[in-house]
Amino acid sequence: MANRVSALVEALEAGDRQALDALFPVVYEELNRLAHRQRQRWDGNLTLTTTALVHEAYLKLAGQRNLPTENRAHFLALAARAMRHILCNHARDRRRQKRGGGQPHVSLGQADDGEGQALGLSDDQADRLAGLGEALTRFERIAARQCRVVECRFFGGLSVEETAAALGVSPRSVKRDWAFARAWLLREMQLMLGREA
Repeated sequence: MANRVSALVEALEAGDRQALDALFPVVYEELNRLAHRQRQRWDGNLTLTTTALVHEAYLKLAGQRNLPTENRAHFLALAARAMRHILCNHARDRRRQKRGGGQPHVSLGQADDGEGQALGLSDDQADRLAGLGEALTRFERIAARQCRVVECRFFGGLSVEETAAALGVSPRSVKRDWAFARAWLLREMQLMLGREA
């Protein structure tokens, strides 16, 4: 399987867009594992299933003109980044809807129980995930590689070694970047919560 993935990644890197379609079923189980880890983090309505998250990530990847991939781990890192965007965008949209979002008001009797719950996020989880997305956007401007480490480790569930391979750095660098990123993001999230209180 590793040889097949390598060949498909090389074809993709060479510009063969059909290689992505061939690669998807080969790495599907790994993508499913990554998405399953993300789904386990959220309670509530599970309308956006693991499979749906994998498919959304695939569509996001397939929609890119250039998909620079160097190896299997790098492809998984790109998939993790796609999942980050899907989840954070959903949380941001949910937060906007919760605050009205310019939508007409609907009485409780008219409301559909499942509306706004597609990912199964509670209001608190949506706020935290949207806040994390905003913090990661700021963090990416000052520490792009460390932001990629967060995507791989948190959103992709990749190990230190897999993250190192995906980013082309040493495992030691990943550990250092991960510690720095967690400290920076924790501080940012605490500041955000303090401003909202």
